[in-house]
Amino acid sequence: MPDDKRGREKQARDADRRQRARAIAAELERMEETEPPVATDALDDLETELDEVTFPATGAEVVEAVGERTIPSDEGLVRIGELVPETATETFAVPADVTARVQRPTIAAMMKRIVEANAAVSNDRLGDSRRKAYEKTLRALKSIDADDEDEGVEVITDWIVEQTHEDEQPPGSRSVRRRAAEFCRENGYEIRNDEWLGI
Repeated sequence: MPDDKRGREKQARDADRRQRARAIAAELERMEETEPPVATDALDDLETELDEVTFPATGAEVVEAVGERTIPSDEGLVRIGELVPETATETFAVPADVTARVQRPTIAAMMKRIVEANAAVSNDRLGDSRRKAYEKTLRALKSIDADDEDEGVEVITDWIVEQTHEDEQPPGSRSVRRRAAEFCRENGYEIRNDEWLGI
């Protein structure tokens, strides 16, 4: 493209269009957030404390180092030890991985139970794709406005833990979504077919 007035104007328009697209994508991503994340300034101190830990680190090592440290949540202060699985199968590459994991305390606490249940029956870590699907299902349940007490999050977490102990392996992500959809329908919570739980 020639370096003239029209070329520079086109570059400026393209840059503006890309920036608007990024802003829209970021807004859409935030719309899917169900639990407001803990403010990053509240997690800065945690990341500083994690500098004392040698990474990669296991969940057990993280809990040993900063398990008593508290962060704010919707229900008040919560200890890091209540959010990070105390296992050798859960590993964190860098301190930022820990802060990202605890940024949504309700989901982190449920995932801790699930990961620890898996560790109790297997030496294998919970796979990333399965973990992401579980988290997405729990976030979808958390977003149900009519379910103020997050009963669905608790019920499905309990079910995953029970199934893991019974079958000695965690249930498939599709089974978890199906069970979550059943819970919603049984309790009169509306879910559309185009939603994650509309299975």
